[in-house]
Amino acid sequence: MNNPAQIGPYRCGAGENLLLIAGPCALQAEYNQTIADELARLHDRLPINVLFKGSFDKANRSSANTGRGCGLENGLEMLANVKSQTGLPLTTDIHETHQAEPVGNVCDLIQIPAFLSRQTDLLAAAAKTGKAINVKKGQFMSPHDMQNVVQKLESFGCQNGLLCERGTFFGYGRLVNDMQSLVIMRELGVPVCFDATHSVQEPGGLGNSTGGNRRMVEPLARAAAAVGIDALFLETHPKPEQSPSDGANMLPLEQLESFLVQILKIRDTLLG
Repeated sequence: MNNPAQIGPYRCGAGENLLLIAGPCALQAEYNQTIADELARLHDRLPINVLFKGSFDKANRSSANTGRGCGLENGLEMLANVKSQTGLPLTTDIHETHQAEPVGNVCDLIQIPAFLSRQTDLLAAAAKTGKAINVKKGQFMSPHDMQNVVQKLESFGCQNGLLCERGTFFGYGRLVNDMQSLVIMRELGVPVCFDATHSVQEPGGLGNSTGGNRRMVEPLARAAAAVGIDALFLETHPKPEQSPSDGANMLPLEQLESFLVQILKIRDTLLG
């Protein structure tokens, strides 16, 4: 596996600028461009490489009564429009093998959700696109287990991949972060990413939906930056309470720049 990895126009890994993977949780026509414009502005102002992220399907919702998203066709159209308006490269997540090819035709990075990180056929389909792949470590997996994921990707021809830490189940309705995971996964020879907003989820915490504690996003991200990361994942929104998914753990868009400045200061100190 390459390290640094080639992700669209960027290189991510040792000695490279921090890769920021950010955007809304679920794509929303009324907010996509506002978020993307701010991310493009920050890309120009700060020493970061930015990918716009948005989901077209929330396939693992807590309840059947909550919305799934805009769908594959509409979602890819929205993503392509963001790219044409801002020039930002793109990523989204896939849940089924048939989604890999159309997503690969639009996006620069394919995301594998944590719950599906062991799904061999999904990894194979993603690798077949030739695009870089970001695999989120399952909440039920140890960082050592991700060696098998790396081996699968390599066997399917993928040499540009990231492994992402997003918390580990700790009893019911709780996630914790073991920062050793970042060190262990980096030792597998791949760049590592920290998912700052999903790490503060409280699965099923609201009964029929997932809760979260956005107050912990910044402290955890600072800790991850101090341990050492190549990429940072977060979801952001100008009005998190109006997000159809994960609003409780999203970072308000107006706080994003000051948040990133702190993370970069820590990372610069670490790198000397």
